[in-house]
Amino acid sequence: MQYFVVMIDYGRRGREAIVDPEITRREVISRITSGEYQNISFIHEIGENSVEDVTEAILTEAALPQVPPEDVDLHAIRFDHVRDLRKHERT
Repeated sequence: MQYFVVMIDYGRRGREAIVDPEITRREVISRITSGEYQNISFIHEIGENSVEDVTEAILTEAALPQVPPEDVDLHAIRFDHVRDLRKHERT
């Protein structure tokens, strides 16, 4: 028997492991692509007598961009937000 464990991290609300022996690898990828699975901590593939961490492989297949935290410009995001607020105040 082979199945996947998808660990979702909800921050302060905790974590949830989604385990469904009927979900295939293709279905896991589909759920990631559709946005149903977000904030994934890890994905493990359980088969026979082994456990394999397939997180990177599946996220790569789902073609989700990995943006390292250091590449996010929070200062620019804050300015964009302030600019938008000012723009909407005028109307």
